Amino acid sequence: MIEEKKESTEKSLNFIEVIVEEDIKTQKHAGRVHTRFPPEPNGYLHIGHAKSICLNFGLADRYNGKTNLRFDDTNPVTEETEYVESIKNDVRWLGFEWENEFYASDYFDQLYEYAIKLIQKGLAYVDEQTSEQMAAQKGTPTEPGKESPFRNRSVEENLDLFQRMRNGEFPEGSRVLRAKVDMAAPNMLLRDPIIYRIKFAHHHRTGDKWCIYPMYDFAHGQSDSIEHITHSICTLEFIHHRPLYDWFIEKLEIFPSQQIEFARLNLTYTVMSKRKLLQLVNEKFVTGWDDPRMPTISGLRRRGYTPASVRAFAEKIGVAKRDNLIDVSLLEFCVREDLNKIATRVMGVLDPLKVVITNYPEGQTEELQAENNPEDAEAGHRIIPFSRELYIEKEDFMENPPKKYFRLFPGGMVRLKHAYIIRCEEVIKDANGEVTELHCTYIPESKSGSDTSGINVKGTLHWVSVPHAVEAEVRLYDRLFTVEDLAADERDFKELINPDSLQVIEKVYVEPWLKQATTKDHFQFIRKGYFNLDTDSTSEKLIFNRTVTLKDTWTKTQDKQ
Repeated sequence: MIEEKKESTEKSLNFIEVIVEEDIKTQKHAGRVHTRFPPEPNGYLHIGHAKSICLNFGLADRYNGKTNLRFDDTNPVTEETEYVESIKNDVRWLGFEWENEFYASDYFDQLYEYAIKLIQKGLAYVDEQTSEQMAAQKGTPTEPGKESPFRNRSVEENLDLFQRMRNGEFPEGSRVLRAKVDMAAPNMLLRDPIIYRIKFAHHHRTGDKWCIYPMYDFAHGQSDSIEHITHSICTLEFIHHRPLYDWFIEKLEIFPSQQIEFARLNLTYTVMSKRKLLQLVNEKFVTGWDDPRMPTISGLRRRGYTPASVRAFAEKIGVAKRDNLIDVSLLEFCVREDLNKIATRVMGVLDPLKVVITNYPEGQTEELQAENNPEDAEAGHRIIPFSRELYIEKEDFMENPPKKYFRLFPGGMVRLKHAYIIRCEEVIKDANGEVTELHCTYIPESKSGSDTSGINVKGTLHWVSVPHAVEAEVRLYDRLFTVEDLAADERDFKELINPDSLQVIEKVYVEPWLKQATTKDHFQFIRKGYFNLDTDSTSEKLIFNRTVTLKDTWTKTQDKQ
């Protein structure tokens, strides 16, 4: 019975793990597992890439294998060293370290030799038609394509032309090298795909050595093979590229890496296209790639997400063979679950209302002890100053409350967190009738931890001592888009941006202990949400980002509409 229970609680294997375990069992590639994470350095990584990182590195970890970090830098026009460095930072932040750091550009000489080999075998030719002419000859899914008039050039002529392409003798766009596969293939990608094009562009690593660059489909599989990658894991859109991937390996007679496809991550209220994310950055809809509203890993990190929460999210959504739409609430659940365990509980008042405790001695300060995290016995305690004048939240007072209102009202009593029970005695208003101040009394015998008053109250409020309060800015973030499934909406995605995705509160009051906060710390502002210090913060001006609310308020709000 014990064994049966153990087996039933074990996590079932996903379909990729089933393939890997079978390969190990049959000693394919001597039982080795060697994966790679192959980003293009043309933008910052997003949460979808995080899923791929966790999958590739996780497989290697599970089966005592290795993972390479390889940059597919075959397009010098869009690639930058800045992106390379950001990608390395993101992978390390997630908690992974690669076995080798490679670049497709490391293999440009080898890839060029592979192209020569295909020409020598009569399997590649130089085409000098325009892109429009080639597109017209491509055919349709139901009609075969037409062969290029240059398809049957001699091997010698193709070798000469390809060498001259490399030497820079032809204008950009005037010649390409195409693989000679099958212009009648049902799979359109097999209809003599382009494998090299001319680009007079400076490469971030090879400089001006090359003026011809391999296409992704040619560079990708061969790079896998050069590195002896056993399991090349791609997203589902590459499933139609697999026959070409295998064709190159077969014709070049090189190490047979195996491509396996899984469903990419699609997330509600989110765009996952690098092109669209770049638009948001370039057109100033956000402050940059690391804007805390962005689904980029750097944006999530700046917002206060933890590596553990992102890894837990990747684990929960699993690995599927079909595309589906994951609710962003699951990602928020994962970060709440992690932050609840590690975040220091602090007090911050976002919309202050002054309270004067009339029977507390003027000029007196009392030091109160507060536990940092009830979920972590080793988190310790800190000191909070208490005085005659305090700030509470405006929403925690109501002059004419409904029944079962447990916060403060005239004649009502509440407990101040870590402090005393107070009673509201008088309400002070301005000329417009707005409440500006409350005069209260406190019960000296009701101090938290040593209460002998015998008074029971149902409400507990957070607060900050006025003379000790530290002024800060708080940034409240919400979903960047108002539509759940952007792919299903025909409008321009920029029309769907949530105008309330960022609310800045320039003057909030936090307890003085937060002056020592760093960007690596995580806090729960009691009753207000989880926060972290933003990178814009300075010693003169603290700025806190709300990572996530304490509860999923968005779903409840949407359900009411």
